Amino acid sequence: MAPRRPSGAGLLPKVVEQPAPAPPDPAELYAALDLGTNSCRMLIAQPKGSGFHVVDSFSKSVQLGAGLEHTGRLSRSSMARTIQALRICQQKLKRNRVRRMRLVATEACRRARNARDFIAQVRRETGLNLEIIEPEEEARLAVISCAPLVSTKTDHLLVVDIGGGSTELVWIDITSVPHRDRPRAIMRLHAGFHPPESPFPAAKVVDWISVPLGVATLRDQFQDVQDDAARFALMSWFFEENLATFSPYRRDHARERFQIVGTSGTVTTVAASHLGLSRYDRTKVDGLRMTSDQIDRVIRGYLDMGPQGRRSDPRIGEDRHALIMSGSAILQALLRIWPTDRLSVADRGLREGLLYAQMSADGVLEDGPF
Repeated sequence: MAPRRPSGAGLLPKVVEQPAPAPPDPAELYAALDLGTNSCRMLIAQPKGSGFHVVDSFSKSVQLGAGLEHTGRLSRSSMARTIQALRICQQKLKRNRVRRMRLVATEACRRARNARDFIAQVRRETGLNLEIIEPEEEARLAVISCAPLVSTKTDHLLVVDIGGGSTELVWIDITSVPHRDRPRAIMRLHAGFHPPESPFPAAKVVDWISVPLGVATLRDQFQDVQDDAARFALMSWFFEENLATFSPYRRDHARERFQIVGTSGTVTTVAASHLGLSRYDRTKVDGLRMTSDQIDRVIRGYLDMGPQGRRSDPRIGEDRHALIMSGSAILQALLRIWPTDRLSVADRGLREGLLYAQMSADGVLEDGPF
């Protein structure tokens, strides 16, 4: 017996229109802009649970600090490139009708003799009010951005933020904090490295340092050295020399309860190379844990490639090939001093810290697990 055809078979399917997602309420939006020595980055987000949901973003290499190491000033071409990028940020802020925001500038503007003139020019041409923040605040914001990556088994934490013009290191003792509350204790540092008395067990900042050497400034200091391997070695040892005043420099800590969290383009690029990603994927990189040996193998691979090989490697990228070895020199110096099997890769930084700090201060984040 032939199968019976159901009634209506062959007819075109009925189209069911899905309603467009409702746009976010502008009253719930927050923005954070980070203008560094090399890059201009912005996030627009709304609180969601104990974190946030990104609504819009912007990132561009502007090289604001190009030539700063030799002249002490921001160049006209660098300022023009940066203002062009900031105009795009201003348009995104206006389009999303963002009212709560922090727009900050870091090392290049801290050092440049004409920084105030530049900030005034940005205000005139874009309407944006940039705030030059001090190194301690930059370090603190980097720390709280990494709070979700802190292991509950960690006793001592080193957060490293390798920027374009400076590198911030913060050493934190969380042995007095209950294991379950350790990531939350890091988040509470939004109130400062030495917050007022609190009923909650506190993370103790043992020491912190801002080294005025980042991927761009360290590269510029040794650009006259022709040999690739020699330049790398000199950069790494020179960076280590600048850590002499950092109190945990000579301390010996148990490896199994010591965690380094690295936040920077250098660390995420090394992670992407380790994973063999042909296209960068944040979901695979953020939170990845790498051993010292794995990182060392990647860095040795970069040296074997030479400048030409690094330039054409898609995992490194066009914007980063000139900076990856200075960043790797910093990373190698840190792992030489504090060998660890628990380096956590953070694809997050100042922007995320700015958002967490604003939202936490306003009390709009839920008090739950990250």
